[in-house]
Amino acid sequence: MLKKHIFTLLFISWVLFITMLSLFSFSGLDTGTVNIPYADKITHFSFYLIFAVLGCMFIRERTQGKMSLGRTLAIMLVIGIVYGIFIEVLQYTATTNRMAEYGDVLANSLGAFVGVGLIKWYFSKERPLKWKI
Repeated sequence: MLKKHIFTLLFISWVLFITMLSLFSFSGLDTGTVNIPYADKITHFSFYLIFAVLGCMFIRERTQGKMSLGRTLAIMLVIGIVYGIFIEVLQYTATTNRMAEYGDVLANSLGAFVGVGLIKWYFSKERPLKWKI
């Protein structure tokens, strides 16, 4: 039973994880002396890449592959970009110590683009795995 809904559980968990991390303040935490350039943008990119991949697999699982790959990719790309913008707006309006950045929206959007690109590549005609279940 759990195997049938694994991507549903993973996608919903990932969305909740991103939301909590995006709205939680890390200002009081000691991060040590390691300074990685653009680590924040790399994190945003990675989060939304995974968001898009899990989202596509979630839609495939829920529709049993009946929704076309192209339509699924387009829907998840739009959802990923809109959700990233929504989270940035929430950071600006609902938190006092987090700020919205255009760079974060760009990193989120690029991550979503790469995520749907990976799904498109993975389920391409050259691959043995088929989109339809």
